[in-house]
Amino acid sequence: MPERSAHSDSFARDNLPPRELWPLITLDRPELRYPARLNAGVELLDRMVASGHASRPVIWFGSKVWSYRELMETANRIANALVGEFGLKPGNRVLLRAANNPMMVACWFAVLKSGGVAVATMPLLRAKELTYILEKAQVGLALCDARLADEMKTAKDRAPVCRDVLYFNSDAADGLEARMARQARSFQNCDTARDDVAMIAFTSGTTGPAKGTMHFHRDIMAICDCFPRSTLKPDKDDIFCGSPPLAFTFGLGGLVTFPMRFGASTVLAEKAAPDVLPQIISDHRATVAFTAPTAYRIMAETAKPGAFATLNKGVSAGEHLPLATFELWHKATGHKLIDGLGATEMLHIFVSSAGDDTRPGATGKAIPGYEARIVDDDGRVLPPGEIGRLAVRGATGCRYLADLERQRTYVQNGWNLTGDAYMMDEDGYFWYQARTDDMIISAGYNISGPEVEGVLLEHPKVRECAVVGAPDHDRGMIVKAFVVLREARDANEATAKALQDFVKAQIAPYKYPRAVEFVRELPRTETGKVQRFKLREQEKAKTQDQTVQFK
Repeated sequence: MPERSAHSDSFARDNLPPRELWPLITLDRPELRYPARLNAGVELLDRMVASGHASRPVIWFGSKVWSYRELMETANRIANALVGEFGLKPGNRVLLRAANNPMMVACWFAVLKSGGVAVATMPLLRAKELTYILEKAQVGLALCDARLADEMKTAKDRAPVCRDVLYFNSDAADGLEARMARQARSFQNCDTARDDVAMIAFTSGTTGPAKGTMHFHRDIMAICDCFPRSTLKPDKDDIFCGSPPLAFTFGLGGLVTFPMRFGASTVLAEKAAPDVLPQIISDHRATVAFTAPTAYRIMAETAKPGAFATLNKGVSAGEHLPLATFELWHKATGHKLIDGLGATEMLHIFVSSAGDDTRPGATGKAIPGYEARIVDDDGRVLPPGEIGRLAVRGATGCRYLADLERQRTYVQNGWNLTGDAYMMDEDGYFWYQARTDDMIISAGYNISGPEVEGVLLEHPKVRECAVVGAPDHDRGMIVKAFVVLREARDANEATAKALQDFVKAQIAPYKYPRAVEFVRELPRTETGKVQRFKLREQEKAKTQDQTVQFK
């Protein structure tokens, strides 16, 4: 029987998919057996303060350092304001909007501690996207960085459901800081059930409109007790850093909940692009980094010698880690990147490996707490060596917000189908092939776009690339490469032919890109993922093929 919910506002619970469409959740490992009453905010913050971490640093932000106690007391003051001045009820959704800064973290904890449902959003979202989220999640209150007020005000005007917006990082008389000053440092935490919804995370939009995914308090704790405990293995002296936004679950875990679960600290930076991150690592003597493959590649090529002297672990996720990038980082730093496959639907990483268990080119194995397999289109298990759809189940799983059609597609027979095409070898390592919608079928051949990308990235003239299928009258589809060159002056027919010949010499010739288009940049989400679906849509809209073009 489900535990008694603490939510007086039942919207989140009412909009979960029917039980029969839930994935199978397995919590049979000792570290995953959580008590019936569980509040992830209390567990990660209050309990760490009570267990001796009160004066230890938790957040480094520029020249400022926040202790665990300071973060807890700030979150408590915010929670008191939310409940006492705005009437927040358990189960109410609260939108959070800010770059990576300490107040964003304090607001997230305040919402969880008060029994609310946190709906974090990327700082670069526009009013149209914010309006969609406000309406989809029926958000009545938003906490927003004052520097991001313009789009938030427009979204509030368009979404009547959002009654109030409270701005922080502000000295306004009606701002959050002014209201906090009137509140007590202590707070009566909400006694939530472990299966109460704690957060709604929206996907980053690599395949179309964002989807809301709902996660319980125990899900937040489970991601802290799976990948970090089994694979990353941090300790209290580690200093985490990275680039993913806190609204992206990769960033929430890697920069907030993971370090706090182990009493460690994190460096937050509102801008942590690849040209800035090495200095952040050096200045704060960071030991663990979380960022995307592209950033590791750029940093390995451009960072000054010694920039990563203190860094001993780098976690790559968000999109496929090319072997060329893995090897480049290893050569530059002496460390093997920890590749990780996760999904917003699953909350965080479920396939990975580290250290001596790393097999270069492979994503890794299913981590403790999860199991994974390869299946065909009918759900039948495929043997090692065959390419199919990745299916996973374990400590977390997909529950879409009010979206039965997508739920039926993502969860089948209790397994989460992540949308990735993989091959599993005899030893249980998973080898990425493509997103299932990135597999290119050309003249009867199945071709992995990321495999072609990996070869192109080895060419000295290529900085970035994306490979998709483009419609073709004779072959049905052809392999087309969108290439960002290191030097724009090289964008010509000769370079295109050189790249095609290079691919032919490295892998089976039928996989080479029959069309090459040079572009200045690739379309990306705010989290850094390449939006290949936009490139595919662009190709479908074209009425004629172009072998070489510069935009």
